[in-house]
Amino acid sequence: MAKATQKQALGRGLSALLKDPANDIQSAQDKNAAQLIGSIVELDIDNIAVNPFQPRTQFNDQNLTELASSIKELGIIQPITVRKIGFEKFQLISGERRLRAAKLAGLHSVPSFVRIANDTESLEMALVENIQRQDLDPIEIALSYERLLSEINLTQEQLSDRVGKNRSTIANYLRLLKLDPIIQTGMRDGFVTMGHGRALIGLADTNQQLTVYDKVIANSLSVRQTEDLVRKLSDPKSVVKSSISVNSFAETAKKMSQSLGRTVHISAKADGTGKLSISFESPKDLAELKKVLTGES
Repeated sequence: MAKATQKQALGRGLSALLKDPANDIQSAQDKNAAQLIGSIVELDIDNIAVNPFQPRTQFNDQNLTELASSIKELGIIQPITVRKIGFEKFQLISGERRLRAAKLAGLHSVPSFVRIANDTESLEMALVENIQRQDLDPIEIALSYERLLSEINLTQEQLSDRVGKNRSTIANYLRLLKLDPIIQTGMRDGFVTMGHGRALIGLADTNQQLTVYDKVIANSLSVRQTEDLVRKLSDPKSVVKSSISVNSFAETAKKMSQSLGRTVHISAKADGTGKLSISFESPKDLAELKKVLTGES
C-alpha cells in the first residue's frame, strides 16, 4: 500500500514538473529525464495528440462504450504510452482505444508512461505493440509488417525477432497484400478468412480473384473448396485436355457402334480412365459379337 501511495505521489510530482517551463524535458539527457522515463504520470487528455503512425484504423463503437463504462467504475487499469513532443505536448504511442474510451467516460486526465522517442522509434513501438494484440484482423497485421520493413528498414530476420514470429508466418501475411482491395476489405470485415485469402493469392489475375471471391461469398465455400476452385482456374490446360479427351471418347464410341452394329458406350474420367460397354439383345447376338471381337469362325 505504501509503495502505491509513493508511486501516486511521484506521479503527481512529475505532473507538476512537466508544467514547469524552466525544467522542460526535451531529451533523454536533460535534467530530470531519468526520473520521468518509465514512471506513470497523470496527463491532461487535451495535451495528448493521437498517433499518426497508428496502424489500427477501425474501432468498434460498442466495445468502446463498454470500455468507457468500465473506466467510469474502475478507472484506467493499464496506463497508455506517450512520447513527449514539446512543452506540455504529448503524442500517443499505444493505447488509443483506452484514450478514446477515457474521453467517452468524461475523464480529464489519464495515467501515462512517458517516453522520449523520435518518429522512427515511435512508429516501431506503435506497430509492434499493435501486432501483439489478439483482435487484429490479418490485413491490419500484414500492413503493420509491411511498414516495419519499409519505413523502419528492418530485415525480415530482424522483424521476426521483434515480433516473435517465424519468417514464413510473416511472409504469409505479407502475401495477403497482393489481393484485390475488395477482397482485403472482405477479410477485414470477416466475410472470408485468412485461409480463403491465401487460396485466392494463387490467382495472379485480379478479375479471377474477384470472380472466385464472389462465389465464395454467394455459396459459403470452405477454404478447401476455394482451393479446389482456384486450382482448376490456375491450370486451364488440364481443363482443356480433359474436355478434348471426353470429346475424343464420344467420337470413338460412335465409330465402334457403327462398326459393330450395336450400341457402344464409353464412360470416361478427366484423367483418361473409364469403362467400355457394348449392348447385345440375345445370347445369339452375344455369340455373334464374340466372333467379331475374337475372330473366331
